Amino acid sequence: MNTVRHLSNADPIMAKLIARFGPTDLKPRRLLPFQALAKAIIYQQLSGAAADTILKRFRGLFTVKTFPTPAQVMQLDVDRLRTAGLSRPKANYIRDLAQKTSDGVVPTLRECDRLTDAELVERLTCIKGVGRWTVEMLLIFNLGRPDVLPVHDLGVRRGYQVAYRKRTEPTPEQLERYGLRWSPQRSTAAWYLWRAADGLADGNW
Repeated sequence: MNTVRHLSNADPIMAKLIARFGPTDLKPRRLLPFQALAKAIIYQQLSGAAADTILKRFRGLFTVKTFPTPAQVMQLDVDRLRTAGLSRPKANYIRDLAQKTSDGVVPTLRECDRLTDAELVERLTCIKGVGRWTVEMLLIFNLGRPDVLPVHDLGVRRGYQVAYRKRTEPTPEQLERYGLRWSPQRSTAAWYLWRAADGLADGNW
């Protein structure tokens, strides 16, 4: 049974979302974990446009055309990293991420493929600036894990409220319980809830 059929059979509201928004574009990016997590830190609590600008400036600090390596990042101090527009905490987070990658705390892509979702959450959230949400984004968008439901994500919770016509947003615990019916395809369900929230922002609900 494919993903869309499973979700449609499991939940009639999800079936309506699928009919409205069509197939997903969830394709794993397969970036190096250091690159994916560094970008996630840069994008935290910023609009997409602002984060895009800072990311471009960050990459401009290095002479390489590819994304800088952890060793290259470690060669720059916090003040130099901040010239890209990073806050002092984020500059520290990225240097710590680079150090943890060099130390082997951050797994390679091949190592990621051998670890479970829970193992990756436990291993990566010990890094400064990397919380559960950041790891969940890595799991969904970079590694292509199919059964991740980021219950603390405001967009997912708002999308659920809109699609299921609730007066208030669900608590993470409520969303976790309800979302069990979507397993083992909760990543795709989350994608449709994000689309529902985007539809509200566009005035389409």
